[in-house]
Amino acid sequence: MRTGKELILATREFAKDDPVTSWIAVITSALLLASVTAIALWVDNWLLRLPASIIAGLMWVRCFVIYHDHQHHAILDKSKLAERLMRAYGILAMTPSSIWKHSHNHHHNHNSKLRTTHIGSYPVMTAERYLRASKQEQRSYLAMRHPLMIAMGYLTIFVCGMCIIPLTQDPKKHRDAAYALSLHIALYALVASTLGLQAVLFGLFIPCLLAGAAGSYLFYAQHNFPSVSYQENNGWTYEGAALESSSYCVMGPLMNFFTGNIGYHHVHHLNAKIPFYRLPEAYAAMPELQQARTTTLHPAEIRRCLQLKVWDSAAQRMTPLPQKA
Repeated sequence: MRTGKELILATREFAKDDPVTSWIAVITSALLLASVTAIALWVDNWLLRLPASIIAGLMWVRCFVIYHDHQHHAILDKSKLAERLMRAYGILAMTPSSIWKHSHNHHHNHNSKLRTTHIGSYPVMTAERYLRASKQEQRSYLAMRHPLMIAMGYLTIFVCGMCIIPLTQDPKKHRDAAYALSLHIALYALVASTLGLQAVLFGLFIPCLLAGAAGSYLFYAQHNFPSVSYQENNGWTYEGAALESSSYCVMGPLMNFFTGNIGYHHVHHLNAKIPFYRLPEAYAAMPELQQARTTTLHPAEIRRCLQLKVWDSAAQRMTPLPQKA
């Protein structure tokens, strides 16, 4: 079995974009999203509107993964048209590129380190550190990892975390965050005034809420699952963070489509330049990747993941809250 640099180098053959495949994914995904959104906005029958609204939310997730790949320079890297489209999508999806690139690159370079800032990641404390923390620090930590915070990711992670907070910290640097907030306010106002509140609910709010919750949970479960491993900074390696601290979320073909294969997250972390449509190919071709630490979207597994609160250094695993001695 290959390890270290040899393993990372072996992934390079899959880190090659096929522009035709990428453009087909961009165009078909955009058309599908537009189609179901149109049904959710204009069809006056909630039996059609509700399923369309749910599918729209899932298509937002797929489109986000495509945007995410472009930000990693994995697809359509030399296309000026793609650059413009993706910047526009980032604003529409409330993940402006000025914020997303910085936070997500930091995440890839520091994933699973115990002693680092939690930029771009859910914070993780050791049990010892949690017990030493003040009540206010404990409350703040638990709030950031609370299931409700994840479920309301549209508001907590995207509206606040990706737009409002960066904009207040550096307005000039993050003007695209102002554009994102302004666009969403304008869209809600326009749809409410022309199509009514039901159109707002089915065409905008439910899709955004579902996409935000799904995206936030996937990001959480990719690095917070029962068999995850965390390291002190001096024991951290890029390969180890990919294979031991990033999950393989096993899904069926339909959910792999909606999530853009992001369940193969350990493969993505080993080489972020592998296009999303080649992640299953890399997984199938490399035995080392098939020894992945897995999770699923089964309700019982989701519950187990959400119960994890702190890293127990002695047991070398994530656990629920520790009890004071």
